[in-house]
Amino acid sequence: MSSRCFSRVILIVLDGVGVGALPDAEIFGDAGSNTLLHVAEATDGLELPHLQQFGLGNICPAPGLAPHDQPRAGFGKMVERSVGKDTTTGHWELAGLLTTEPFTAYPDGFPADIIEPFEAAIGTSILGNIAASGTDIIDVLGSEHLQTARPIVYTSSDSVFQIAAHEDVIPLEKLYDICRVARQLLDPYRVGRVIARPFIGTPSAGFTRTHRRHDYSMPPPAPTLLDLLSGSGVAVTGVGKISDIFAGKGVTHSVPTRDNTDGMAQISTLLKSEKQGLIFANLVDFDMLYGHRLDAEGFADALTRFDQWMPELQHLMQDGDLLLLTADHGCDPLTTGTDHTREYVPLLAWHRRLHQGVDLGVRASFADVAATVAAAFKLRWPLGESFLGRL
Repeated sequence: MSSRCFSRVILIVLDGVGVGALPDAEIFGDAGSNTLLHVAEATDGLELPHLQQFGLGNICPAPGLAPHDQPRAGFGKMVERSVGKDTTTGHWELAGLLTTEPFTAYPDGFPADIIEPFEAAIGTSILGNIAASGTDIIDVLGSEHLQTARPIVYTSSDSVFQIAAHEDVIPLEKLYDICRVARQLLDPYRVGRVIARPFIGTPSAGFTRTHRRHDYSMPPPAPTLLDLLSGSGVAVTGVGKISDIFAGKGVTHSVPTRDNTDGMAQISTLLKSEKQGLIFANLVDFDMLYGHRLDAEGFADALTRFDQWMPELQHLMQDGDLLLLTADHGCDPLTTGTDHTREYVPLLAWHRRLHQGVDLGVRASFADVAATVAAAFKLRWPLGESFLGRL
């Protein structure tokens, strides 16, 4: 099977769905984390028959998710070699680029030598500049923001500079411009992402974040698999925030999404129309809506909805398609904090001609995905070990 050439690869990142603490998790404050197991334990068991049939329970046995006697997919888990546990680091490694110098985080807020030039550049002072939940901070500062039109800046233990603004106070394009200013200022400080966080609502009815979020990442410091593919004439379609994560580099077409449901619908549409190339999708709700908010029930429901969509996904796949399911980090909602967790990520690989599943073991790097995708298109990526021959 290693000689097989695929016409399409569908790579779906289940954002934040980790499967157990990495050996170095204690260094990151994440000893004992296991997103999938803890979600299952907190919700009296998961019902994921299609993912279970693929072998997810063989990777991470959990209540309701027992190992399958005859898995249909290749199954395993992967170690993150990069230094970090954030979205950008995880996705870059999946695309064959290791991060050896961690992004800079400011969990106590940003220093004056960042904030003062930022305020001068946008012509106004800011609110916040603290580590906070994105939903909590608009509840606390939303009313003052409406009165003053000052943007709300907040962060977390991750390397993020987040800017929240009411859509009626700071129009979207102006908010995006403000984020571009921040991105330029923050590049020398190695802040991973600037994130626009628009919201709507009133103090009396409450504030709600909208789907018009936009991420501004540091550009990858070296070429990734996406550059190799697009430079070789292979279409690279990013679904969700993929293009943002790679600062557009190597992405030939981008399809933004509102949520997981929209993301799955967009993938289905692409499978009906795109004849070749990589479809690289991020489904963010597991992480953004449930992991960070410590909502195990919501997390479980999102996994169930993805599992229910899997038969449609498989039906739309053709003989020349390869499906890869994985994650970028953990986001255990049963930990004491609200941040990402340093975990193994699952690996499930399937195509129509795979008659029997195979144990892919513990992969030494997320970059094994990059090597495998490259091999599927008869190309070679220097980092990572392809598992295509096992399929």
